[in-house]
Amino acid sequence: MAILKIAKMGHPVLRHRAAEVPDPTDPEIARLVRDMEETMADAGGVGLAAPQVHVPLRIVIFYVPAARNEDSRPVPLTCLINPVIEPLADDTADGWEGCLSVPGMTGLVPRWTRIRYRGVTPSGGEIDREASGFHARVVQHECDHLDGMLYPRRMRDLTTFGFVDEMKHGTATPVGEGDDDAPVPPADPVPE
Repeated sequence: MAILKIAKMGHPVLRHRAAEVPDPTDPEIARLVRDMEETMADAGGVGLAAPQVHVPLRIVIFYVPAARNEDSRPVPLTCLINPVIEPLADDTADGWEGCLSVPGMTGLVPRWTRIRYRGVTPSGGEIDREASGFHARVVQHECDHLDGMLYPRRMRDLTTFGFVDEMKHGTATPVGEGDDDAPVPPADPVPE
């Protein structure tokens, strides 16, 4: 296994739609997924998409710690190949996001609150799940990478985008505001 280099915002691999994986059971896909798992663990993230490690294929991995899941149960490490997301409601909610490809920054991003997602595993099995809350947010964030989308492009208000160390101390104020009611991210937004 190997720790792979993570592409940062601005790299072309992060701006284009990734290709479908023709054979999810190809041993090279399994090797890539293992390397992605090691890379994500080393970087301290909860999700990673293949384009983030310079591989333009439709593969994501993620997990949800029990403390971040609505039902207090963890979502185990999951690999989705050629994933498809379907919103289950029109409702959206804003939440703070970080990204391993946008290091040191955070922003307030709207996401569907409930989704259904499907995909294939490296062993050829099928995954079909419903998700809400942080679980749904992580899946949407990672799958966005497969379409060349980074979270800042989803933001409605760029005054809620900034460096984590500035935002968490409340030293960043939305431009032209000076309002103490401005949203402030949690002390340590989880990189996704």
